[in-house]
Amino acid sequence: MAVSTTHRRPGTLTRRRSRRPARPGLWHFLTFAAPGTLVYTCLVLLPIAMSVGYSLTNQALLRPNTQFVGLRNYALLLRDETFLNSLRVTTILTLIVVIVPNVLGVAVAVVLDRRGWLYNALRSVFFTPMVISSVVISVIWTRVLADDGPVNQGLRALGVAEPPGWLSDPDIALYSLSSIVCWQMLGFCVVVYLAGLQGVPQELAEAAAIDGAGPLRRFWKVTWPLLAPALTINTVVLLISAFKIFDHVKVITNGGPGTGTTASVAFVVLQEGFVENRTGYASAEAVVMLVVIAALSVVTLRILQRREVQL
Repeated sequence: MAVSTTHRRPGTLTRRRSRRPARPGLWHFLTFAAPGTLVYTCLVLLPIAMSVGYSLTNQALLRPNTQFVGLRNYALLLRDETFLNSLRVTTILTLIVVIVPNVLGVAVAVVLDRRGWLYNALRSVFFTPMVISSVVISVIWTRVLADDGPVNQGLRALGVAEPPGWLSDPDIALYSLSSIVCWQMLGFCVVVYLAGLQGVPQELAEAAAIDGAGPLRRFWKVTWPLLAPALTINTVVLLISAFKIFDHVKVITNGGPGTGTTASVAFVVLQEGFVENRTGYASAEAVVMLVVIAALSVVTLRILQRREVQL
């Protein structure tokens, strides 16, 4: 029986090629990241860098010659009563806007955390102010809280001879303004807390109920710790939003009544830059506002994230 053998020449052995897909390289990553990075650089990083540069000059829109002044603008801020007053106003506004919507948002979310068309409709009602322009909201509330508006007319009908000047009294105008902002931001807090409530395991609440815990104790010991991430989101968003409030102030009170009783930092920055034509000085105010917001946001995140519970 003959056996035939096939001899292969050296170097003619075929190699099996792996058919694994090629790993994406650096160019693939840059292709996807470049558009977003370019937009973020142009709209965020570049304006910040320009503001820092302008804050070191006496830049003005109508001034042909711009000179470098170093830190003089920042030194003037420490003696500027208008800017220091705006910091006080913004601090009060921020405390109210951060605390009130968070407290009311939790309560409303717990009530609306049920199934049914009525609760779905109420969720939409609470969230509607968030999708309406702040200018429109401000115009509506300016008319509602006017001295001859529906609120004061209703109070007169109830026998109140001299209703308060909600927007014309320097003692309460800031609190009226804060209430309007809280009303608009409440829907956002409700939605975030509702999302957090959906992630609370029912088994934990049922186990606590079996152990004899009442509704309030179950909420405080079981539900509230698990809502820590929602609290973090709401607090940081409200903190940043409160520091940037301008449109409400401009439309409702224009910084008054009186002298700067409701003038926020953002309002003062835009007044200095576009009304007083002091671009360099306004840029210094904006940089200070940016540093304060960034510092408070980082501290708030560090503190609140320690409370978050991992299941």
